Amino acid sequence: MSEQPDRSKTTVLVADDETPIRLLVRVNLEAEGYTVLEASDGRQTLEVARANIPDVILLDVMMPFKDGWEVAEELLKADETSGIPIIFLTARADLRDHERGLTTGALQYITKPFNPRTLAPSIDECLLVARQGDAAQIREERLRVVRDLQVTPE
Repeated sequence: MSEQPDRSKTTVLVADDETPIRLLVRVNLEAEGYTVLEASDGRQTLEVARANIPDVILLDVMMPFKDGWEVAEELLKADETSGIPIIFLTARADLRDHERGLTTGALQYITKPFNPRTLAPSIDECLLVARQGDAAQIREERLRVVRDLQVTPE
C-alpha cells in the first residue's frame, strides 16, 4: 500500500465562485484533516495562492474576473506557484474542456456534480504523483485517454 500524506499538514485552496460548493468541499476536506483556504474569483485565487502557497488547488473554470484556465496558466508560469498540483473541479464536462484542463497543466479534471467523498483520495493521489516527480507522465497518459475518447469511429 502506498504511503498516505499527512493531511494535517496539507493545505488545499478551493477556488469556486459558488458559496455552496466551497462550503461542501471545505466541510468534507476539513473532516478528512486538511487545512482549507477559499477564493471566490480568479483574482482572489491568484492572491491567496501566492500569499499561502497551498499544497494543492481545486479550481473551478467559470469564475469572475479571471477564469480557471487563466488562473492555472498564471500559476504555472510563476516559479513560486508552478509546482502546486491543480485539480479542475468544474461543471464543464465536455471532453474538449477536459483536454484543455490537462493541457493547461492540471493533474485531474473532476466534473460537477461530484461525490465529495472522492476529493480526499484525488488530492492524496495528486500529491503523491507530484512528490514522486511523475506529474508530466501522468498528465500525458490522461491526456491520451481523453483524446482517444474524442476520436469517432468511421
